[in-house]
Amino acid sequence: MTHYLQAHIILLVFLLSFFSCENADNSTDPEQIPDNQVNSLLLKDYKPESIYNSHGPAVEKAAFPIIDMHAHPYAKSEAQLDEWVQLMDKVGIDKTVILTYETGSAFDSLVQAYKKYEDRFILFCGFDYTGYESEDFGPAAVKELERCFAAGAKGVGELGDKGKGLFYSRPTKAFGMHIDDPKMKPLIQKCADLGMPISIHVAEPIWMYQTMDASNDGLMNAFKWRLDDQEGIEDHEGMLKILENAVAENPETTFIACHYANSSYDLSLLGKLFDKYPNLYADNSARYAETASIPRTVNKFYTRYADRLVYGTDMGISEGMYKTTLRILETADEHFYDRNISSYHWAMHGFDLSPQVLEKVYRENARKILNLQP
Repeated sequence: MTHYLQAHIILLVFLLSFFSCENADNSTDPEQIPDNQVNSLLLKDYKPESIYNSHGPAVEKAAFPIIDMHAHPYAKSEAQLDEWVQLMDKVGIDKTVILTYETGSAFDSLVQAYKKYEDRFILFCGFDYTGYESEDFGPAAVKELERCFAAGAKGVGELGDKGKGLFYSRPTKAFGMHIDDPKMKPLIQKCADLGMPISIHVAEPIWMYQTMDASNDGLMNAFKWRLDDQEGIEDHEGMLKILENAVAENPETTFIACHYANSSYDLSLLGKLFDKYPNLYADNSARYAETASIPRTVNKFYTRYADRLVYGTDMGISEGMYKTTLRILETADEHFYDRNISSYHWAMHGFDLSPQVLEKVYRENARKILNLQP
């Protein structure tokens, strides 16, 4: 073998070794992998598009005029309020209940802001928890409730307790005091006297209380709202018991458990409460994604408890949002995504509710709760 040939062989071996090493380095260095390659895709960025041809015609307008029992004061100007009403007309929302959280002058200002469309918006006030730590708490809060009622409040809410106490109402948070606290009794009884239903958010979806690991089915959303790492918090079961205590001890007061009482993972928990307490209702707001993964179970639940469920949104104002709720409730569409209302990994499916059930959920139950004339 000539020196010329040996030199070429040596050079070839060197080049092969060099490129082999370079390729080996690239395969183990994640910083060198393009973001669009699947082996570097983060779970939060996984956004599949359904290819199933299992969809019917879009629902452009509700089958019956709707009373939305769960919204908040989203409109920040008269122009935005006008646009909201126009959108309500387009998709079939007859009236919207504004859960303000507010008392005092803040509530009064909202009454004035929405007065232009007083036939379209129904305002709920909050409870004033100021001084709740004191033994003499109660009379002042009842007086403010009566004042808000005189100013136009038709109900109370959204009260909120995720395990540490009541904290949604303004201006004062009442951590450490739950809805079944004896101090709350005069306020709850006054609601019965005035015919004011109480809309209350208890707990959160079960995934928020569970360990944040690979077995947590709702991890995509649960981690953002996690409660498992908070000390001294009532768990999911404890919060349902607190709700039951309040409902049982105040049979003359109407309660609306927001978000299916956050029991969408096991609707029988709510069903058992319905069976025992005729003064309890529930709204379906902001839990469409949680229940659209189990449409047959939900259809049976709605059919059985059609007299106890009401429609709600709690997801801002948008035409797409409203239409997605209608699609889920009214159609048998299968396997579709709407990430504007969901951050879970699963697809959604329509409940295919009957017209008889829809009319009750959309309108008739709310009219009964709010004492509205036909």
